[in-house]
Amino acid sequence: MKPTRRTAATAAALATLALGGTLATTAPASAATTAGAYNGRCGAGYDVQDRTEIHDSARKVIGTVYVTYSRETGQHCAVLVRSNPGTRTFMEVTLDTDPTSGKPERDYGSFSTYAGPVYLDASKSGAQCLEWSGTIDIYYDSVRGLCS
Repeated sequence: MKPTRRTAATAAALATLALGGTLATTAPASAATTAGAYNGRCGAGYDVQDRTEIHDSARKVIGTVYVTYSRETGQHCAVLVRSNPGTRTFMEVTLDTDPTSGKPERDYGSFSTYAGPVYLDASKSGAQCLEWSGTIDIYYDSVRGLCS
């Protein structure tokens, strides 16, 4: 092989390797990084009990409130996760008891990925149900559920 062809072949092989390495490193590492997924954000031992989707005006799901419970701690937890993380925007997640509290646990602010987690020990309140809500920008939904 002449030096010019050898140099061109070597450059092409290096470019292919570099591109292959780039593609391998940009692929998702695992399901744990999936956008919009709960991913254990309340901590170890919290199991998802319910979820509420937040929709935009076109009825597209832009986020989900996950309500979880830990048998070990006896606490409920709520976290709001955006479907497509991106630019920081106003987000709020709340968790309360019904009919007794009226003082929800909440986390709000300008977030890119999720709001929360917030924790609540409903067993001490005498409540019969939980209430939770989520807000992303101007879009909002709330639920009263998990009643005993």
